[in-house]
Amino acid sequence: MAWLRGTKMAIVWTVLRIWLGIQWFEAGIGKITGGFDATGYVQGAIAKAGGDHPAVQGWYAAFLKHALLPNADLINFLVPWGETLVGIALVAGLATLPALLAGAFMNLNFMLSGTTSTNPILYTAAMVLMAAGAAAWFYGADRFAIPTIKNYLKRTKGLKKTNQKHAAAH
Repeated sequence: MAWLRGTKMAIVWTVLRIWLGIQWFEAGIGKITGGFDATGYVQGAIAKAGGDHPAVQGWYAAFLKHALLPNADLINFLVPWGETLVGIALVAGLATLPALLAGAFMNLNFMLSGTTSTNPILYTAAMVLMAAGAAAWFYGADRFAIPTIKNYLKRTKGLKKTNQKHAAAH
């Protein structure tokens, strides 16, 4: 599986990452600019929990009914902005892993709500990019941001040790 994470495949993963980011960005911006109210969607998902072959599992319908529906205003803010920010992060290749996790989590919740649409494709793309590891953000801002953050944390940790030794000596 080393080929999956190699720099030769990084261009493929970059194209997939940017495509995925554009999908999320367009979905989020469409909700922000077009007005978004999740109430009908959540009520529809709850209704899909009945019958012999429910599209939504009972436990998830209960979660929707008792946790999401009463907090629809919060969901109406989080979903569009979450989708938009995931899109921006993926296109830029910045905070790629958290963006992939957030996107996959949203896709999973949409699928648990009984919506298929493009969610399995987007979810699978996120899983593949996570499996690709650093090759997924090799051509992105994380290539520079991650080492910078690691070096900063290493220096900060070193300063704390130096300060602790200095304080113990006095």
